[in-house]
Amino acid sequence: MGMMQEFKAFAIKGNVIDLAVGVIIGGAFGKIVESVVGDLIMPLAGAVFGKLDFSSLFVVLGSVPPGTAMTLDALKKAGVPVLAYGSFITVAVNFAILAFIIFIMVKQINRLKKDQPAAAPAAPAEDVLLLREIRDSLKK
Repeated sequence: MGMMQEFKAFAIKGNVIDLAVGVIIGGAFGKIVESVVGDLIMPLAGAVFGKLDFSSLFVVLGSVPPGTAMTLDALKKAGVPVLAYGSFITVAVNFAILAFIIFIMVKQINRLKKDQPAAAPAAPAEDVLLLREIRDSLKK
Protein backbone atom coordinates (compact mmCIF):
# COMPACT_ATOMS: atom_id res chain seq x y z
CA MET A 1 0.00 0.00 0.00
CA GLY A 2 2.93 2.34 0.64
CA MET A 3 4.00 2.24 -3.01
CA MET A 4 0.56 3.38 -4.17
CA GLN A 5 0.64 6.30 -1.74
CA GLU A 6 4.11 7.29 -2.95
CA PHE A 7 2.93 7.14 -6.56
CA LYS A 8 -0.13 9.25 -5.72
CA ALA A 9 2.06 11.85 -4.00
CA PHE A 10 4.41 11.86 -7.02
CA ALA A 11 1.62 12.14 -9.60
CA ILE A 12 -0.14 14.97 -7.78
CA LYS A 13 2.97 17.14 -7.45
CA GLY A 14 2.74 20.40 -9.38
CA ASN A 15 5.85 19.68 -11.44
CA VAL A 16 4.42 16.47 -12.87
CA ILE A 17 1.16 18.16 -13.82
CA ASP A 18 3.05 21.10 -15.36
CA LEU A 19 5.14 18.64 -17.35
CA ALA A 20 2.04 16.84 -18.62
CA VAL A 21 0.48 20.12 -19.73
CA GLY A 22 3.75 21.08 -21.43
CA VAL A 23 3.90 17.79 -23.32
CA ILE A 24 0.33 18.17 -24.55
CA ILE A 25 0.85 21.77 -25.66
CA GLY A 26 4.20 20.83 -27.18
CA GLY A 27 2.56 18.11 -29.25
CA ALA A 28 -0.03 20.52 -30.58
CA PHE A 29 2.62 23.16 -31.21
CA GLY A 30 4.72 20.57 -33.06
CA LYS A 31 1.83 19.95 -35.44
CA ILE A 32 1.65 23.68 -36.19
CA VAL A 33 5.38 23.83 -36.89
CA GLU A 34 5.14 20.72 -39.06
CA SER A 35 2.41 22.39 -41.11
CA VAL A 36 4.38 25.63 -41.43
CA VAL A 37 7.44 23.76 -42.63
CA GLY A 38 5.63 21.31 -44.91
CA ASP A 39 3.08 23.73 -46.35
CA LEU A 40 4.95 27.06 -46.40
CA ILE A 41 8.72 26.86 -45.99
CA MET A 42 9.60 23.70 -47.91
CA PRO A 43 7.58 24.64 -51.02
CA LEU A 44 9.32 28.04 -51.04
CA ALA A 45 12.72 26.39 -50.60
CA GLY A 46 11.84 23.95 -53.35
CA ALA A 47 10.94 26.83 -55.67
CA VAL A 48 14.24 28.57 -54.93
CA PHE A 49 16.29 25.40 -55.53
CA GLY A 50 14.60 24.37 -58.77
CA LYS A 51 11.09 23.27 -57.80
CA LEU A 52 12.28 20.41 -55.64
CA ASP A 53 9.97 18.60 -53.27
CA PHE A 54 12.32 17.61 -50.47
CA SER A 55 9.91 15.07 -49.00
CA SER A 56 10.15 12.94 -52.15
CA LEU A 57 13.94 12.82 -52.38
CA PHE A 58 15.28 9.32 -51.85
CA VAL A 59 17.89 6.78 -52.92
CA VAL A 60 16.87 3.21 -53.70
CA LEU A 61 19.04 0.72 -51.78
CA GLY A 62 17.66 -2.53 -53.14
CA SER A 63 16.25 -4.05 -56.28
CA VAL A 64 12.92 -2.71 -57.50
CA PRO A 65 10.29 -5.29 -58.46
CA PRO A 66 9.03 -4.94 -62.06
CA GLY A 67 6.00 -2.73 -62.42
CA THR A 68 6.67 -0.74 -59.23
CA ALA A 69 6.38 3.02 -59.64
CA MET A 70 9.51 4.96 -58.70
CA THR A 71 7.82 6.99 -55.98
CA LEU A 72 8.71 6.89 -52.32
CA ASP A 73 5.30 5.62 -51.25
CA ALA A 74 5.16 2.90 -53.92
CA LEU A 75 8.67 1.68 -53.11
CA LYS A 76 7.95 1.56 -49.38
CA LYS A 77 4.72 -0.38 -50.01
CA ALA A 78 6.68 -2.84 -52.18
CA GLY A 79 9.14 -3.34 -49.33
CA VAL A 80 12.11 -1.90 -51.20
CA PRO A 81 14.72 -0.39 -48.86
CA VAL A 82 15.07 3.32 -49.55
CA LEU A 83 17.15 6.08 -48.00
CA ALA A 84 14.58 8.88 -47.67
CA TYR A 85 16.96 11.78 -47.09
CA GLY A 86 14.34 14.30 -48.22
CA SER A 87 12.14 13.35 -45.28
CA PHE A 88 15.14 13.80 -43.02
CA ILE A 89 15.74 17.30 -44.42
CA THR A 90 12.11 18.19 -43.71
CA VAL A 91 12.30 16.85 -40.14
CA ALA A 92 15.61 18.67 -39.56
CA VAL A 93 14.07 21.96 -40.70
CA ASN A 94 11.08 21.28 -38.41
CA PHE A 95 13.46 20.75 -35.50
CA ALA A 96 15.51 23.86 -36.26
CA ILE A 97 12.41 26.05 -36.43
CA LEU A 98 10.93 24.55 -33.27
CA ALA A 99 14.22 24.91 -31.38
CA PHE A 100 14.55 28.54 -32.51
CA ILE A 101 10.99 29.36 -31.41
CA ILE A 102 11.55 27.72 -28.01
CA PHE A 103 14.84 29.63 -27.65
CA ILE A 104 13.03 32.94 -28.35
CA MET A 105 10.28 32.05 -25.86
CA VAL A 106 12.76 31.15 -23.09
CA LYS A 107 14.76 34.30 -23.82
CA GLN A 108 11.62 36.45 -23.49
CA ILE A 109 10.57 34.70 -20.28
CA ASN A 110 14.03 35.27 -18.80
CA ARG A 111 13.86 38.94 -19.82
CA LEU A 112 10.47 39.30 -18.13
CA LYS A 113 11.84 37.67 -14.97
CA LYS A 114 14.70 40.19 -14.86
CA ASP A 115 12.28 43.11 -15.25
CA GLN A 116 10.26 42.09 -12.18
CA PRO A 117 11.34 43.80 -8.98
CA ALA A 118 13.06 41.53 -6.52
CA ALA A 119 10.83 40.42 -3.69
CA ALA A 120 11.67 41.86 -0.30
CA PRO A 121 13.37 39.31 1.91
CA ALA A 122 10.99 37.64 4.31
CA ALA A 123 11.10 38.88 7.87
CA PRO A 124 12.99 36.52 10.15
CA ALA A 125 10.91 34.21 12.25
CA GLU A 126 10.15 35.19 15.85
CA ASP A 127 12.40 32.50 17.30
CA VAL A 128 15.31 33.71 15.15
CA LEU A 129 14.82 37.25 16.44
CA LEU A 130 14.74 35.96 20.00
CA LEU A 131 17.94 33.98 19.49
CA ARG A 132 19.63 37.04 18.02
CA GLU A 133 18.66 39.08 21.09
CA ILE A 134 20.08 36.40 23.38
CA ARG A 135 23.29 36.30 21.35
CA ASP A 136 23.66 40.07 21.44
CA SER A 137 23.03 40.19 25.22
CA LEU A 138 25.64 37.47 25.80
CA LYS A 139 28.23 39.47 23.84
CA LYS A 140 27.86 42.37 26.30
